[in-house]
Amino acid sequence: MLLHRTTGERIVDAFLYVLLAIAAISTVYPFLYLLIISLNETTDALKGGLYLLPRKFTLENYAYVFENGKLARAALNSVLRTVIHTVITVFCCGMLAYVLSRREFVFRKLFSFILIITMYVSGGLIPTYLLMKSLGLMNTFLVYIVPGIVSAFYVFVMRTFFEQLPDGLVESAHIDGANDFRVYTQIILWISLPVVATVALYAAVGAWNSWFDNYLYNSRNEKLAVLQYELQKMIQTVETSNSEGGDGVGRRIISPLTIKATLTILVTVPILLVYPFLQKYFVQGMTLGAMKD
Repeated sequence: MLLHRTTGERIVDAFLYVLLAIAAISTVYPFLYLLIISLNETTDALKGGLYLLPRKFTLENYAYVFENGKLARAALNSVLRTVIHTVITVFCCGMLAYVLSRREFVFRKLFSFILIITMYVSGGLIPTYLLMKSLGLMNTFLVYIVPGIVSAFYVFVMRTFFEQLPDGLVESAHIDGANDFRVYTQIILWISLPVVATVALYAAVGAWNSWFDNYLYNSRNEKLAVLQYELQKMIQTVETSNSEGGDGVGRRIISPLTIKATLTILVTVPILLVYPFLQKYFVQGMTLGAMKD
């Protein structure tokens, strides 16, 4: 049976729909605008006035980017880095979070306090560089993985989620002879998919977008260059050559505006393809992970 809706309720609903539509357009349009710029001819794009569709459609900007022979190896390095970093980070942060969620752990408050300090105080750029050098991580792939294995933010999100799980699950597993490591790997992780997916998405996006550590620690080893670093160098090359007129070779005119738009589209699409598979867990994981007892 349909309830009769008053005029005031309909006005409120209409206002909310309009507000949500404006919010959706504000979120989607910047990405659409970059796509339009990337598909438009360079000289024409510099004139401005592009809003809904490319004025002079071209794939020249994408062709210019893919002419870089180093991108294939760099993309592979980025994919490997993202996958390995995400898996190890989720597992290790979850393991620490599980320990801190157990009330019988005597030092849980002390370790939690130490983790909180790391969220506000860091060692600084130079001490961190010297540490990586002393550990022998310079010019190695491990420098992409080891420094970021544990994140205090991820640990607290997962710990809060674990604290809301029934204690009977762990107690019954202990009665059956399972140790804590087995409980964590075979029970806790599998019933905590929402928070696992949430942390995995955060970790994957962070690893995929990272390039500064490549610049600091692996700039001398081109075989370990990641995609973001190569694209950053490409932007610098275009900006330099553009001031001299052309792309440095004389074959075409490429502007930093269109190249930046093209690169933004290319690096954003992979994450957009992954996000729908994790979306159903994301909201639940962040909601439960932020709740307090």
